[in-house]
Amino acid sequence: MNISKLDKKRKIAILNSALKEFTIKGYDEASTNVIAKEADISKALMFHYIGNKQELFLFIYDYFEEVLENEYYSKINLKEKDIFNRLRQSYLLQLELLEQYPWILEFDKLATETSSEEINKRILNSDKNRNVSECFNLFNDIDTTKFRNDLDIKKCIQFILWSNVGFTNEILEDIRNKGVQDSNNEQIISTLDGYFDELQKVFYTFKEEHKDG
Repeated sequence: MNISKLDKKRKIAILNSALKEFTIKGYDEASTNVIAKEADISKALMFHYIGNKQELFLFIYDYFEEVLENEYYSKINLKEKDIFNRLRQSYLLQLELLEQYPWILEFDKLATETSSEEINKRILNSDKNRNVSECFNLFNDIDTTKFRNDLDIKKCIQFILWSNVGFTNEILEDIRNKGVQDSNNEQIISTLDGYFDELQKVFYTFKEEHKDG
């Protein structure tokens, strides 16, 4: 596969277009015509560089798995024990990734079973051999001494998790409606900090200032 020979801008355009199409429709229903059109490249030229649909899928699976390992999982400072500070780290890293790869947070949808045995084996082997992400849990080993004594901490963490998922979905919807270029990361972080302030008032015995971990 010769996609690495493409200039960076066109390569990223193909990768993003393919990731979007595969996550929305799945491998079997995804259209290479749509991928080429959205990447602003002719289908013939695209196939000159990517080989075929299966090779493209396998390439983007490996590519985005590596991006997530190197640019997200391995960069989270798990020595930071405050749950809100750790979540804030997570959002900052996600926003950086979304600027270049708007659909990267949908990566897990690629793991759906397909009609291709080769792809299914690749996904299965990936799940078995994951290192960093396999052990990664944003909510593990946090400082629970900050929580109020009268609360069920496991339930509190579940509430915070639900809030986290909801806010992430809100960000993604906003970015896809407006486009990455028109999203305001400073405003997103400001809104996030406001939510964290209110959640700390509910769950903590005292309120701490946010800090980057």
